[in-house]
Amino acid sequence: MPVLGADMDEGTLLEWLVKPGDQVRRGDAIAVVDTAKSAIEVESFHTGTIDRLVVGIGETVPVGTVLATIAEPGGEGARAAAQPEAQPARKRPPRKSAARTRQRRQPVAAGEALPGTASPPVRHLARQLGVDLAALTGTGPGGAVTRADVQREAAARAPATKPVIRPPQPAAGTVAARQPVTPLARRVAAELSIDVAALTGSGPDGAVREADVRRALSAARQLPQQAVAEEAAVTPAAAGGPPTRPAAPQPATRAPAGERVQAMRQAIGRLMARSKREVPHYYLSNTVDMASAMDWLHQRNRELEVTERLVPAALLLKAAALAARQIPQLNGYWEDDHFTPGAAVHLGVAISLRGGGLVTPAIHAAADLRPAELMTQLRDLVTRARGGRLRRAELTDATITVTNLGDQGVETVFGVIYPPQVALVGIGKIIERPVAVGGLIGARPVVVTTLSADHRASDGYTGARYLAALSELLQRPEEL
Repeated sequence: MPVLGADMDEGTLLEWLVKPGDQVRRGDAIAVVDTAKSAIEVESFHTGTIDRLVVGIGETVPVGTVLATIAEPGGEGARAAAQPEAQPARKRPPRKSAARTRQRRQPVAAGEALPGTASPPVRHLARQLGVDLAALTGTGPGGAVTRADVQREAAARAPATKPVIRPPQPAAGTVAARQPVTPLARRVAAELSIDVAALTGSGPDGAVREADVRRALSAARQLPQQAVAEEAAVTPAAAGGPPTRPAAPQPATRAPAGERVQAMRQAIGRLMARSKREVPHYYLSNTVDMASAMDWLHQRNRELEVTERLVPAALLLKAAALAARQIPQLNGYWEDDHFTPGAAVHLGVAISLRGGGLVTPAIHAAADLRPAELMTQLRDLVTRARGGRLRRAELTDATITVTNLGDQGVETVFGVIYPPQVALVGIGKIIERPVAVGGLIGARPVVVTTLSADHRASDGYTGARYLAALSELLQRPEEL
């Protein structure tokens, strides 16, 4: 059980994404763990074969507990895990493994990603959603097919799929109530107000899994809202009795979500109290002229499709990342009474959750991404953060965090540093203000940027250089 946050001391295993005998590479997601803030995908730290799953689904264990064992490639454990019990040890591997190998190495058409570039969890999700990996073009590193690629393909085909979120018939109600449901699927269903008893499970013994819940939600969204409301109102009368599924969530469904929000608030409170107690904050602010950035943005968006157009946040985040690379004293961690600079700029982004609370997952190597790529990754992070499917590295690797409350109408925000980081950047709303330019006063778009920094790692002069670099970068948007 890895540490998935500065305030985490235990976690609950929600779902295994692998089974004994599966081949995994370093970085592959192998399990989903629940913390006080979110459900997080845990990656493998090694390459090899899954030998044994030690912790069962639903178990809560402290940090440092062994979750599973992995045999090294070519080791005795790897050979034993890959060899079925029913076959002698000297026989060739079963056809299933050979077919998997052929599929991994078989080339596809030019411009498409190899099916083998998808990690085991992504292949697992593709099988659940009925998506052909060979037909996808991966957007991940090296053309790898990502979870987002699979989900987009499944969502694109959703209109042709009959929604499965319809209320069940009364006669089948008792059977559906006994249907097995994974803990993660039950949690996601509760958050989305979906009745799991109405779903058809794709897991072992017909168990409802998270993918079944999300597939049902995607299909239901294709229905007009009026039709959904009429269906919920008419079904009870037609059945001659009480409704089999209430239109609104019952208290028993809402209570777990409320408890999770309370636990999240407590975790945030402990961490922020520790930050204010231990970290000597200093605060700076600067008003940035956004006229050049907005002019370039409008011109650029006229050349792009509607779905590809950029928003000001893309430029602001890119400038924040580049400024952190220029001023490395603010990009890193304060640990063991000294500052450790980050190897790259992993930009943490504060994301509010629908049920309350927030998380700050990281966009890795943000300074090396183009604004369009950065915006795509931000959208993916927001979707997965609010769906409870973040990965361990996204919650632990951030080297500096940005909080942007401009879309909420806030003009100035001074944040609290997220330990062990040493700086947090605040971005407010872009507004028009009277500004003197060349001796003349005119209305120009401006934004207030702020910096909360750790006085142990830097001083006000360093922080001022950062805000100045951020402002200067936004005056040359074409270079971002």
